Amino acid sequence: MSPIAVRAPATSANVGPGFDCVGVAFDLWNELVVEEDAGAPAPDLGHLGIAAFARLAPPEDWRFTFSDRIPRTSGLGSSAATIALGLVAGALAAGIEPDAEALLAEGLPFEGHPDNLAAALAGGVCLTWEGRIERLATAAPATPIALISAAQVETQASRAALPPEVPHGDAAFTAARAALLGAALASGSAELFAAALDDRLHEPYRSPFLADVRAALPEGALGATLSGSGPTVIVWARPDAVKSCATSLAQRYPALDVLPLTVSPTGAVP
Repeated sequence: MSPIAVRAPATSANVGPGFDCVGVAFDLWNELVVEEDAGAPAPDLGHLGIAAFARLAPPEDWRFTFSDRIPRTSGLGSSAATIALGLVAGALAAGIEPDAEALLAEGLPFEGHPDNLAAALAGGVCLTWEGRIERLATAAPATPIALISAAQVETQASRAALPPEVPHGDAAFTAARAALLGAALASGSAELFAAALDDRLHEPYRSPFLADVRAALPEGALGATLSGSGPTVIVWARPDAVKSCATSLAQRYPALDVLPLTVSPTGAVP
């Protein structure tokens, strides 16, 4: 059998009020090459990608070569990308036509939350609920600029910071913004998108840095959101202002990597 080569994109989950249901794929990729090799070492089932592969095909007698470009534990979906790589490669090794929703179901025991994994599999801008994936668009209403720090945040620790209850007013505020977000993503409206990029359900408890970014957004920026559990923050800029926004952000935060990105219309599923 010929080697199997797969790639999976970075992702940003939540996008403000889209908690656990909105994900966006970025044009930043991890890759996996799987080759049949009777002399390959015993597979490391503690590796997320190999464990995901094993959901669909026996991993023995395969050699796995991963190329990681997505920063780990940064909020850019590195674990979801690794799981997506294993799932798609496993499906192809088993002779199964990869299907994003079917693979999402296989991957959820590893990822726990579907938003990153859905976007990593399907690409574009996705909504996910109850095992379903709806790819709303191939692009977002603004261009993402990632502010990436050297700090690392574990998802479980970040979720542990969330309160068990929130005030009714905060819940209503976030529900309204979530409705705006869905409308903005489906319509491509920059105006609605700018109005939607705020949240009182999870972001205030996770990232004081996000509040600092929002307090002084550069000209041409529509808003900012925490990427997944953080620490990465995404500044969403008008397409004609990306260069100036990135320059301004790099000057303000010299210790961070300021990385303009594009939304990837494709995911790990061929």
